Amino acid sequence: MTKSSLFRRVLVCAAALLGLTVGNLDRVLSQGQTQGDDELQMGQEVFNQLKAKGEIVESSPLYDQLKPIAESITRAAQPRYNHPFKFYIVHEKQPNAFATPGGNVYVVDSLLYFVKNTEQLAGTLCHEVSHTIHHDTVELMEKQRKIEAREVGAAVLLGPTRAHVLAILLIGKLHSLHYSRDAEERADLTGSDVCAETGYNPWGLVWLFQDFKNANIAQVPELLSDHPNDQHRVDALEQHFRKNPQAFGKFNSDKKSATPFSAPKNAPETFLH
Repeated sequence: MTKSSLFRRVLVCAAALLGLTVGNLDRVLSQGQTQGDDELQMGQEVFNQLKAKGEIVESSPLYDQLKPIAESITRAAQPRYNHPFKFYIVHEKQPNAFATPGGNVYVVDSLLYFVKNTEQLAGTLCHEVSHTIHHDTVELMEKQRKIEAREVGAAVLLGPTRAHVLAILLIGKLHSLHYSRDAEERADLTGSDVCAETGYNPWGLVWLFQDFKNANIAQVPELLSDHPNDQHRVDALEQHFRKNPQAFGKFNSDKKSATPFSAPKNAPETFLH
């Protein structure tokens, strides 16, 4: 039996002993901290988990590539969110980027070798930051919490806070955060707004979708996992650009205008412990 299965079984037994109903558990979980407090705690617990697994890169020449893009995005996105954005590189095989509640944004080192130009990388990060701005991860975990209320609700009475329970759910789903199509499209549009404010060409996200139409799905970043609907998202972005010529009219839609991005090969990494 896995630790996760054992944890779930203990909680179910505890809930039964306490005579808790799903409705009671849901009310318990809905009490306590504010959303802002929850988001900070959720983000910190995910950070602690990644650190304990030795995945967070403390220093590397890769940060020299990431830092100017991250700083520009932070300047544009920060007024939209009440906690500071912080960017970290993490080491994993599949190229990806993901943002957690509280403002932390994680960029998988292999993504820096995967993107073809600066605009694609900026578009990816602006998209992920937008999920945080919209509180999409918290909402997704809340839905999951309600589904699993009978199992995890008792944890609140046994000690952990509501945010801790949500963090448990989030940690288990970091690599499979399947947002709704509406949430993904909303993050695309807000991400393009943020990109435009930074001066990075927001067409980068469109180019990313176009480049990976025929890509090996096992190598595609999480934000492209909604593969069958990529064209719908491209259409929505292009419509957004046309409707807002003042913001987007100055940007070139031709991929040949992109700025090549090249991360140093086999860059050394020192991990945070």
